[in-house]
Amino acid sequence: MTTLKVLIADDEEMARRRLRRLLSELRDVELVAECATGAAALSMLESIDVDVAVLDVQMPGLSGLDVSQAAAELGVEVIFATAHPEHAIAAYARGALDYVLKPVAAERLAVAVDRARARVRSARAEAYEAAGAKSPIDRLAIAVNGEVRLLVPSEVAFAMLDGALVRLRVGEEMLWTELTLQELEVRLAGRGFLRVHRRALLNLAHVDRLRPLPTGGYVALTRTGDEVPVSRQEARRLRQRLGL
Repeated sequence: MTTLKVLIADDEEMARRRLRRLLSELRDVELVAECATGAAALSMLESIDVDVAVLDVQMPGLSGLDVSQAAAELGVEVIFATAHPEHAIAAYARGALDYVLKPVAAERLAVAVDRARARVRSARAEAYEAAGAKSPIDRLAIAVNGEVRLLVPSEVAFAMLDGALVRLRVGEEMLWTELTLQELEVRLAGRGFLRVHRRALLNLAHVDRLRPLPTGGYVALTRTGDEVPVSRQEARRLRQRLGL
């Protein structure tokens, strides 16, 4: 069964405590972060691996709706747990998977989590099948300023999510593409690229050094001076790969 890494965000301690207890009663669910503000939730989503975010709508600063939009860009499934039914349409419009009203019932949360598990399992299976069905390509084709650029994959140093687009460092150039990181990961399979963060793919051949972070992750510094985040979980895998 797929183990889900879950983040919860709610400004009310009692609400977080209830969610924490209900999630602990579900099989194959790991609570990886608990946040009291939208800004804290967004920071955690960008620094650790999360499959599902359970968000309140109204929080100080960034709202749950604001966080959900960023979560969708990072490939994180969103479940809202809120006392405000009037925001449901806006939540679904921003890609929310489910909308659970407070007080959150155990059975209702379990249904939402099962939906998220099915979605995550399906996405992983599709990525695996696509990677296995396609052999490594000789060129990476991307649309740039109305033209199609045919890139040599070995010359791409990294691909990083930057707002709604993904930017790629290719030699001295920085290019932007509407391809998602998931699509690039499949197209570049077998070419030495590592998914080092939810926001980044990295070509290890272009890395000059790794700068440790207090969180346990790294900042990868490339030969061109760019900085690429490496999450804590992927840092462990990278150390194993490098024999460290």
